[in-house]
Amino acid sequence: MKRIGVMLAGCGVKDGSEIHEATLTLFYLSRLGVEYVCISPNEPQSQVINHATDEVTSESRNTLTESARIARGSVTPLSDITADDISALIMVGGLGAASNLSDYAKAGRNMTVHPELADLLTNLHEQKKPIGALCIAPVILAKVFGGSDAKVEVTIGSDVNVATDIKAMGALHVIKLVDEILVDGPNRFVTTPAYMLAENIAEIGPGIRKAVETVVDMA
Repeated sequence: MKRIGVMLAGCGVKDGSEIHEATLTLFYLSRLGVEYVCISPNEPQSQVINHATDEVTSESRNTLTESARIARGSVTPLSDITADDISALIMVGGLGAASNLSDYAKAGRNMTVHPELADLLTNLHEQKKPIGALCIAPVILAKVFGGSDAKVEVTIGSDVNVATDIKAMGALHVIKLVDEILVDGPNRFVTTPAYMLAENIAEIGPGIRKAVETVVDMA
Protein backbone atom coordinates (compact mmCIF):
# COMPACT_ATOMS: atom_id res chain seq x y z
CA MET A 1 0.00 0.00 0.00
CA LYS A 2 1.19 3.50 -0.80
CA ARG A 3 2.35 5.50 2.21
CA ILE A 4 2.75 9.23 1.64
CA GLY A 5 4.86 11.40 3.92
CA VAL A 6 3.55 14.89 4.71
CA MET A 7 6.29 17.23 5.86
CA LEU A 8 5.12 19.73 8.48
CA ALA A 9 7.05 22.52 10.17
CA GLY A 10 4.94 23.76 13.04
CA CYS A 11 1.40 25.11 13.17
CA GLY A 12 0.50 28.46 11.62
CA VAL A 13 1.33 30.27 8.41
CA LYS A 14 3.61 32.88 9.99
CA ASP A 15 5.99 30.57 11.86
CA GLY A 16 5.01 27.02 10.90
CA SER A 17 3.01 25.07 8.35
CA GLU A 18 0.11 26.78 6.59
CA ILE A 19 -2.88 25.11 8.24
CA HIS A 20 -5.25 25.30 5.26
CA GLU A 21 -2.64 23.77 2.95
CA ALA A 22 -1.82 21.03 5.44
CA THR A 23 -5.46 20.21 6.13
CA LEU A 24 -6.38 20.03 2.44
CA THR A 25 -3.35 17.84 1.74
CA LEU A 26 -4.44 15.38 4.43
CA PHE A 27 -8.05 15.58 3.28
CA TYR A 28 -7.26 14.72 -0.34
CA LEU A 29 -4.88 11.94 0.69
CA SER A 30 -7.55 10.48 2.96
CA ARG A 31 -10.18 10.75 0.25
CA LEU A 32 -7.91 8.76 -2.06
CA GLY A 33 -7.72 6.06 0.57
CA VAL A 34 -3.94 6.08 0.91
CA GLU A 35 -2.02 5.91 4.15
CA TYR A 36 -0.12 9.01 5.17
CA VAL A 37 2.39 9.83 7.88
CA CYS A 38 2.95 13.35 9.18
CA ILE A 39 6.61 14.20 9.71
CA SER A 40 8.34 17.10 11.46
CA PRO A 41 11.72 18.06 12.88
CA ASN A 42 11.83 17.60 16.65
CA GLU A 43 13.50 20.84 17.67
CA PRO A 44 12.67 24.44 18.62
CA GLN A 45 11.07 26.70 16.02
CA SER A 46 13.28 29.49 14.72
CA GLN A 47 10.78 32.00 16.13
CA VAL A 48 7.22 32.26 17.42
CA ILE A 49 4.77 34.78 15.95
CA ASN A 50 1.58 36.02 17.55
CA HIS A 51 -0.76 35.41 14.62
CA ALA A 52 -3.27 37.99 15.89
CA THR A 53 -0.75 40.85 16.05
CA ASP A 54 2.12 39.73 13.76
CA GLU A 55 4.51 40.37 16.63
CA VAL A 56 7.50 38.16 17.43
CA THR A 57 7.11 36.75 20.94
CA SER A 58 9.62 35.54 23.50
CA GLU A 59 8.03 32.08 23.57
CA SER A 60 9.90 28.92 22.64
CA ARG A 61 7.87 26.25 20.86
CA ASN A 62 8.88 22.84 19.56
CA THR A 63 8.29 22.28 15.86
CA LEU A 64 7.13 18.69 16.26
CA THR A 65 4.85 19.52 19.19
CA GLU A 66 3.21 22.28 17.17
CA SER A 67 2.93 20.05 14.08
CA ALA A 68 1.09 17.53 16.22
CA ARG A 69 -1.75 20.05 16.51
CA ILE A 70 -2.40 19.62 12.78
CA ALA A 71 -1.70 15.88 12.78
CA ARG A 72 -4.10 15.29 15.71
CA GLY A 73 -1.16 13.99 17.71
CA SER A 74 0.19 11.50 15.20
CA VAL A 75 3.49 12.92 13.96
CA THR A 76 6.82 11.17 13.42
CA PRO A 77 10.17 12.87 14.04
CA LEU A 78 12.06 13.62 10.84
CA SER A 79 15.09 11.84 12.29
CA ASP A 80 13.07 8.59 12.41
CA ILE A 81 12.03 8.59 8.73
CA THR A 82 14.01 7.23 5.80
CA ALA A 83 13.20 7.08 2.10
CA ASP A 84 12.47 3.38 2.52
CA ASP A 85 9.59 4.19 4.89
CA ILE A 86 7.46 6.17 2.41
CA SER A 87 6.32 5.99 -1.21
CA ALA A 88 6.41 9.76 -1.75
CA LEU A 89 6.68 13.04 0.15
CA ILE A 90 4.63 16.24 0.09
CA MET A 91 6.08 19.39 1.70
CA VAL A 92 3.49 21.86 2.95
CA GLY A 93 4.04 25.61 2.66
CA GLY A 94 3.92 28.38 5.23
CA LEU A 95 6.84 30.29 6.69
CA GLY A 96 7.85 27.20 8.64
CA ALA A 97 9.16 25.79 5.36
CA ALA A 98 11.28 28.93 5.02
CA SER A 99 12.37 29.19 8.65
CA ASN A 100 12.22 25.72 10.26
CA LEU A 101 12.85 23.39 7.29
CA SER A 102 15.27 25.91 5.79
CA ASP A 103 16.46 29.45 6.45
CA TYR A 104 15.18 30.91 3.19
CA ALA A 105 13.23 33.60 5.09
CA LYS A 106 16.51 35.09 6.30
CA ALA A 107 19.14 33.96 3.81
CA GLY A 108 17.23 34.03 0.53
CA ARG A 109 19.11 32.37 -2.32
CA ASN A 110 22.01 31.66 0.06
CA MET A 111 19.71 29.47 2.15
CA THR A 112 20.55 26.17 3.74
CA VAL A 113 18.14 23.25 4.10
CA HIS A 114 17.63 21.25 7.28
CA PRO A 115 20.27 18.51 6.87
CA GLU A 116 17.94 15.63 7.74
CA LEU A 117 15.38 16.89 5.22
CA ALA A 118 18.07 17.36 2.57
CA ASP A 119 19.20 13.77 3.09
CA LEU A 120 15.63 12.46 2.90
CA LEU A 121 14.93 14.39 -0.30
CA THR A 122 18.17 13.20 -1.89
CA ASN A 123 17.43 9.59 -1.04
CA LEU A 124 13.85 9.82 -2.30
CA HIS A 125 15.12 11.31 -5.55
CA GLU A 126 17.68 8.54 -5.93
CA GLN A 127 14.89 5.99 -5.48
CA LYS A 128 12.79 7.85 -8.08
CA LYS A 129 10.00 8.47 -5.58
CA PRO A 130 7.84 11.54 -6.25
CA ILE A 131 8.09 14.72 -4.19
CA GLY A 132 5.40 17.36 -3.99
CA ALA A 133 5.92 20.91 -2.72
CA LEU A 134 3.30 23.57 -2.03
CA CYS A 135 3.49 27.34 -1.80
CA ILE A 136 7.03 28.47 -0.81
CA ALA A 137 8.32 24.90 -0.26
CA PRO A 138 9.55 24.49 -3.87
CA VAL A 139 12.53 26.71 -3.00
CA ILE A 140 13.77 23.74 -0.96
CA LEU A 141 13.79 21.57 -4.08
CA ALA A 142 15.59 24.34 -5.96
CA LYS A 143 18.29 24.52 -3.30
CA VAL A 144 18.83 20.78 -2.87
CA PHE A 145 18.74 19.85 -6.56
CA GLY A 146 19.30 23.07 -8.50
CA GLY A 147 22.53 23.43 -10.43
CA SER A 148 22.91 19.67 -10.78
CA ASP A 149 22.38 17.53 -13.85
CA ALA A 150 18.78 17.14 -12.68
CA LYS A 151 17.65 20.36 -14.47
CA VAL A 152 14.95 21.04 -11.92
CA GLU A 153 11.68 22.81 -12.78
CA VAL A 154 9.37 24.21 -10.08
CA THR A 155 6.69 26.83 -9.62
CA ILE A 156 5.76 29.16 -6.78
CA GLY A 157 3.29 31.02 -8.99
CA SER A 158 4.56 34.33 -10.35
CA ASP A 159 6.47 36.09 -7.55
CA VAL A 160 9.38 37.74 -9.37
CA ASN A 161 11.73 37.93 -6.37
CA VAL A 162 11.34 34.29 -5.36
CA ALA A 163 11.52 33.17 -9.00
CA THR A 164 14.80 35.09 -9.34
CA ASP A 165 16.18 33.32 -6.26
CA ILE A 166 15.12 29.95 -7.67
CA LYS A 167 16.97 30.73 -10.89
CA ALA A 168 20.04 31.80 -8.91
CA MET A 169 19.99 28.43 -7.14
CA GLY A 170 20.25 26.69 -10.50
CA ALA A 171 16.63 25.67 -11.06
CA LEU A 172 14.06 26.83 -13.61
CA HIS A 173 10.95 28.64 -12.43
CA VAL A 174 7.78 28.21 -14.51
CA ILE A 175 4.87 30.63 -14.03
CA LYS A 176 1.62 28.89 -13.08
CA LEU A 177 -1.83 30.01 -11.94
CA VAL A 178 -3.16 29.24 -8.46
CA ASP A 179 -5.23 26.27 -9.66
CA GLU A 180 -2.44 24.78 -11.75
CA ILE A 181 0.40 22.38 -11.00
CA LEU A 182 3.81 21.91 -12.55
CA VAL A 183 5.00 18.36 -13.11
CA ASP A 184 8.75 17.92 -13.57
CA GLY A 185 8.51 14.43 -15.03
CA PRO A 186 12.20 13.49 -15.17
CA ASN A 187 12.71 14.47 -11.52
CA ARG A 188 9.25 13.37 -10.39
CA PHE A 189 8.57 16.73 -8.70
CA VAL A 190 5.07 18.21 -8.44
CA THR A 191 4.63 21.84 -7.34
CA THR A 192 1.71 24.27 -7.03
CA PRO A 193 1.51 27.93 -5.91
CA ALA A 194 -1.22 27.61 -3.23
CA TYR A 195 -1.07 30.67 -0.95
CA MET A 196 1.78 32.22 -2.90
CA LEU A 197 -1.09 33.37 -5.14
CA ALA A 198 -4.35 32.53 -3.39
CA GLU A 199 -6.43 34.89 -1.28
CA ASN A 200 -8.62 32.29 0.38
CA ILE A 201 -8.95 28.58 1.08
CA ALA A 202 -11.32 27.99 -1.84
CA GLU A 203 -8.65 29.16 -4.29
CA ILE A 204 -5.97 26.76 -3.05
CA GLY A 205 -8.21 23.68 -3.16
CA PRO A 206 -8.02 22.80 -6.87
CA GLY A 207 -4.23 23.09 -7.12
CA ILE A 208 -3.59 21.08 -3.98
CA ARG A 209 -6.06 18.42 -5.09
CA LYS A 210 -4.27 18.09 -8.43
CA ALA A 211 -0.87 18.00 -6.76
CA VAL A 212 -1.91 15.33 -4.25
CA GLU A 213 -3.60 13.18 -6.89
CA THR A 214 -0.57 13.44 -9.18
CA VAL A 215 1.92 12.54 -6.45
CA VAL A 216 -0.18 9.54 -5.43
CA ASP A 217 -0.53 8.41 -9.06
CA MET A 218 3.25 8.66 -9.52
CA ALA A 219 4.04 6.83 -6.27
